[in-house]
Amino acid sequence: MDRGAELYIEHGGRRLLNLASNNYLGLAGAPELRDGAIRAVQEYGASSGASRLVTGNYALYDQLDREIAAFKEQEDAVCLGSGYAANLCVLSSLADRNTVVFSDRLNHASIVDGILLSRAEHVRYRHNDLDHLAALLSKHADVPRKLVVTDTVFSMDGDVADLEALLPLCRDHGALLVLDEAHATGVLGRGRGLAHALGLQDEVDVHMGTFSKALGSYGAFIAARRDIVDGVRNFGRAFIFSTSLPPAVVGASLAALAVVRGDHSRSERLMLLTSQLRGVLRRLGFDIGSSSTQIIPILLGGNEVALAARDFLMDQGVFAPAIRPPTVPEGSARLRLSLRADLEEEDMALLCAGLEALAAQGGP
Repeated sequence: MDRGAELYIEHGGRRLLNLASNNYLGLAGAPELRDGAIRAVQEYGASSGASRLVTGNYALYDQLDREIAAFKEQEDAVCLGSGYAANLCVLSSLADRNTVVFSDRLNHASIVDGILLSRAEHVRYRHNDLDHLAALLSKHADVPRKLVVTDTVFSMDGDVADLEALLPLCRDHGALLVLDEAHATGVLGRGRGLAHALGLQDEVDVHMGTFSKALGSYGAFIAARRDIVDGVRNFGRAFIFSTSLPPAVVGASLAALAVVRGDHSRSERLMLLTSQLRGVLRRLGFDIGSSSTQIIPILLGGNEVALAARDFLMDQGVFAPAIRPPTVPEGSARLRLSLRADLEEEDMALLCAGLEALAAQGGP
């Protein structure tokens, strides 16, 4: 497979419409990002040469921290090598063996690993079941240090966390709330994420997001109160002991932020396309669960059924990956459609024709 972020990929000698990438806004190849990366390389070279706490910190990196803090409307921010590293840093900095961390059962693997690294007690609640979470919080009422962590957009189901109910629950039980906005960044809330879309950004304790999906670059960020971000800088092992991002990546990320701040048409088009496609899928009888975002699963159940559906769509010129256990629960294998803002009318026509053909041959 070649050029995996582009709208069309080459695979097995075939040209396929790419619905597998997280390049939701189509920014990975945008000229603004290319130019930002080139300027950074010309000024700073190819590598930072060390961790940010040693000599691997240039003015460019501090600028990105400041601009992310302003973008997320938080006191401070710090940028890191990946979303995985960011979740390890947040959880190992805020939690320890005296903490209980409550985590949605469908949270990303990096959250699970961050909790393990922190040595906190890990308590999982049923997906988006806040009655279950409330019962678990009450059960641990005597624990002084509690933290709730959740994805905002769930990467395999495309549904969203119920933040409007989750925040008062955290307040009532004295728990910090950490949000992983990886799949919402650049897409919801004028690019700022689900918390901003709902006007709840000031009530959330920690915002994590990535540059590697809708923003078309690489790396991640943590935005929060200054004392929390200072804690990550001083105790986050994945930050302290990693060489910082290459200058080209930082330059591209700064350019991506400028694009997203200045033009909301991409995210607006993306949401329009996803709404249209959900209507088509429901009309055809496909089970798409509770998806309300650019990630749309076609739930098929068995692994063989999902693989056959993937191969059928490839024959129609569309690549939609088959996601199977252990990535998703047993019996919930699916095709995962990742919509993108650079889909044109003819691309949507190709996709809908493929789905029509899949439905006609018994896909649902």
